[in-house]
Amino acid sequence: MLGEVAMGYAENDDIRIEFDGKKCIHARRCVLGLPDVFNPGAKGQWMFPDHAKADDIAKVVESCPSGALKYRAKKADLSETVQPINTAKLWENGPVEYRGRLEIAGQEKMTRAVICRCGKSKNKPFCDNSHLDGFEATGEVPAKADADRAPDDRGGEVNLNPVKNGPLMVSGHLEVVSGSGRRIACGEKFAMCRCGASKNKPFCDGSHKAVGFEAD
Repeated sequence: MLGEVAMGYAENDDIRIEFDGKKCIHARRCVLGLPDVFNPGAKGQWMFPDHAKADDIAKVVESCPSGALKYRAKKADLSETVQPINTAKLWENGPVEYRGRLEIAGQEKMTRAVICRCGKSKNKPFCDNSHLDGFEATGEVPAKADADRAPDDRGGEVNLNPVKNGPLMVSGHLEVVSGSGRRIACGEKFAMCRCGASKNKPFCDGSHKAVGFEAD
């Protein structure tokens, strides 16, 4: 399994693919997108950059929601495209997928991350698929009253700061969107639930105190 490889890389003259197994949630975008390049069933090395063009590999790597896969172009004029609108997308009964210019406390800058909201991940603030053990939280919550009013600026950096034993404080221009892509809320400051107990998911309602949530 991909996640069993803690770290790894593969490269050729055109591109270097880097993998962080601790962030992998087995979304399988890589395996389904380029099975000749990403073959976890192979013995030893499982990434084969010689089996596709560098630009095709880059596209598939950018589809990885968790940021477990990254690339560095060597010869080709390639760099990861950062979407102009920062988003937090709710997964049905699962985590929140963030995309944009992300600043996560204690981490290097990222453009993609999947953040735990069930409270059970052993790799907080990142998801590790612990939600599969019965977590329920819809990805289609009702939109806030002012959700249709888009701000003038929806880009820039977004800071994600986990509060000890509390929510994820998000600051910066952000759209919160449903699993189907509907805009639920937009703004510059959010307290996002990460204990899994809020009755106002995905937003914090203070339930972490009542349930005794503990997380650095």
